[in-house]
Amino acid sequence: MRLLVNMASISAKHGILSTKSSLQKKILPYSICIQRATEVKCLRASTNSSNQHNEKYCIDLVRSRDYDGFLCSLLLPEAARRSSLALRAFNVELAQVKDSVSQKTIGLMRMQFWKTAVEDIYRDDPPVQPIGIELWKAVRRHTLTRRWMLRIISEREKDLEDRAYRSLKELESYSENTQSSLLYLLLETLGVKDVHADHAASHIGKAQGIVTCLRATPYHSQRRRVYLPMDICMLHGVSQEDFIRGSREQNVRDVVYDIASQAHVHLQHARSFSKSVPAAASAAFLQTVVLEDYLQRVRKVDFDVFHPSLQKRNPLLPLQLYMRSWKETY
Repeated sequence: MRLLVNMASISAKHGILSTKSSLQKKILPYSICIQRATEVKCLRASTNSSNQHNEKYCIDLVRSRDYDGFLCSLLLPEAARRSSLALRAFNVELAQVKDSVSQKTIGLMRMQFWKTAVEDIYRDDPPVQPIGIELWKAVRRHTLTRRWMLRIISEREKDLEDRAYRSLKELESYSENTQSSLLYLLLETLGVKDVHADHAASHIGKAQGIVTCLRATPYHSQRRRVYLPMDICMLHGVSQEDFIRGSREQNVRDVVYDIASQAHVHLQHARSFSKSVPAAASAAFLQTVVLEDYLQRVRKVDFDVFHPSLQKRNPLLPLQLYMRSWKETY
């Protein structure tokens, strides 16, 4: 009798155990699926958060250090806007190396980092850095040309010498290799591959480099640095000390006039064949509005590069950019 009871209890116990086991087998796959789904959601949320951080980093950098470029990027088609901000952030990052390092060796190390970063980007192995990640996405989205990026880096690296340009031609060469290269990349984000657009980009880039050099003169002069072409300064008997003192003499204005005139010539050349340039390319050339605005304002103050009005932003510039964008002209 005891044996029967024990057998019964054992079988009952085994029945419970087997029931638990079968329930676990049924429930376990569902719990694994729920766990995996949760992990995927967390991963996606983390990825989206990282993507937003990278994009925001580029936006904030461009807005604070290249406000005109920031406004121009906002007016680009949505498909090119994010890539444009990544490229401008890349350009700003390289441009500020010169002013942010105390030793040339440190600057060279940072330039080498970006050379390696660009090579890694084209191997689909971007650096874990906001600009690097955004550049990688832009390269994949638009098949951007590596040569233009490397050319910008190489030219910025040469510029670490921290000296004045020997001639206006040297300043134009620097502008071609930096500003024009950036415009070539912007054209690629817009899907524009046209020889006339490239020709216009070359001239606009040179004009932009020249104007940037003029606009930055008061800032650099306060830090006892002068980068204006030496051949033009010598032609008018102007020394670097004249600019450091903030001189407004006629011969200083003559130097500014000659340099500004060359920028104007490049703008005119770029516009001379605008009818041959695809309408889509005009979005990449909105910077001409900014250049034209500065050249007009410096002319109004009789080429006094130190005039206080030139250090203020034009409040109508956003509207002027929008109107030019709407007309699809440059």
